[in-house]
Amino acid sequence: MLALLHTSPVHVPVFDALRDEAHQGLELRHLVAEELLTRARSEGPDAVADEVRAVLDRAVAEGARAVLCTCSTLGGVAERAGAEVPVLRVDRPMAAAAVAAGPRIVVLAALESTLEPTVALVEEEARRARRPVDVRTVLMEGAWGLFEAGDTDGYARAVAAAADAVTDADAIVLAQASMAPAQHLTATSTPVLSSPRPGLAAGAGAARDG
Repeated sequence: MLALLHTSPVHVPVFDALRDEAHQGLELRHLVAEELLTRARSEGPDAVADEVRAVLDRAVAEGARAVLCTCSTLGGVAERAGAEVPVLRVDRPMAAAAVAAGPRIVVLAALESTLEPTVALVEEEARRARRPVDVRTVLMEGAWGLFEAGDTDGYARAVAAAADAVTDADAIVLAQASMAPAQHLTATSTPVLSSPRPGLAAGAGAARDG
């Protein structure tokens, strides 16, 4: 069984659909903790480290063979928690793909708290691959308000417009899993990368091998 740590319930049907499409037979257990993102935004991700560890311990107690953290703000905290099973962050495979695409990487985010962890992750993957990178960031002011209001279509269109406005990039990283629908709305010729599909594939592999 693969447990998924979410900070929004909107991710549950997204990952269920991806499971049904590409990983039939994989049992998913969704653990939604919206309050963790709220606190991390106001106090910093490390402020919720104990709470994240408690969620991971619960997942293990319920039979998880691996845990996938779908929140990019909390991904690093989850990886460092030291659980008894593999803990993966959903955006790591995306970051590796961005590094492979070329050195000029633009990170788009709707939450400021996501920028620093995502940039650090891309730079970590670049060091691992021994490739130079120049990472730029774009914070989409106001976009998160659309998401919080339930206007997911408007949110996706705003993300797509921001991606289409990017120039001089080898890859565009959609820093949050919630941004994935915009990947199919963009007109840019630059690769636009999102995390749910490759992240779930990595989590499925860890649960199978764990």
